[in-house]
Amino acid sequence: MAPNVKSDGRTTRWDRHRAERREEFVLAAVRTIDTLGPDASVADIAAEAGVSKPVLYRYFADKGELHAAVGAWAADLVLARVLSAVLAPATARDRVTAGVAAYLDTLAEHPQAFLLLSRPTSGQDPLGPGKDQIAAKLTRLLGDALRHLGGDAGAAEPWAHAVVGLGTSVGQWWLERHTVSRAAAARYLSDFIWHALSGAAAESGVDLSGLDAGDGDVTPIRSEKHR
Repeated sequence: MAPNVKSDGRTTRWDRHRAERREEFVLAAVRTIDTLGPDASVADIAAEAGVSKPVLYRYFADKGELHAAVGAWAADLVLARVLSAVLAPATARDRVTAGVAAYLDTLAEHPQAFLLLSRPTSGQDPLGPGKDQIAAKLTRLLGDALRHLGGDAGAAEPWAHAVVGLGTSVGQWWLERHTVSRAAAARYLSDFIWHALSGAAAESGVDLSGLDAGDGDVTPIRSEKHR
């Protein structure tokens, strides 16, 4: 039988310290990439963080792991902004518009960081886990909505992944080309997503206007923290 070892809290404190330091380094990486572009080096990031490269490598195995951590930061930021927009009281159509606008506004705040993340290197996609996370949240929201309206909730997952794919592709295109304004890109993308979702739902006899909310009521689309 294993001995009963009492924790003195040192392991917990170290884990918390390590997590806090990693977060500091990720934010330093974002600032560096925003300033110097996607080709910013680990040395550049270490300098911004005020540490040496060896110190940085104590927290990240290599540059790929650091970029993956930046990808996780980016996905969390996008998810928080988009959820805040789509959970606000409004018509279903306006929620889609607000969510897309929040997404492109976030990309515009950190264009160089998102450009880096949109270009996989060494066969790795630093945004991969984040896109899966966003798709999973969107699947739950769409599933709730379809069940509420009496539709086929099985459509929620493929629709969610389709929306994430559209957003990723259009976001990368806009960051690279800027052939239209951010407002125009948001309008075109939200129009496409809305008509794709509402059209597919209508084919199954479901009217998404049944999700229109007012007076602070955002049921059935609600935040995970309320579940």
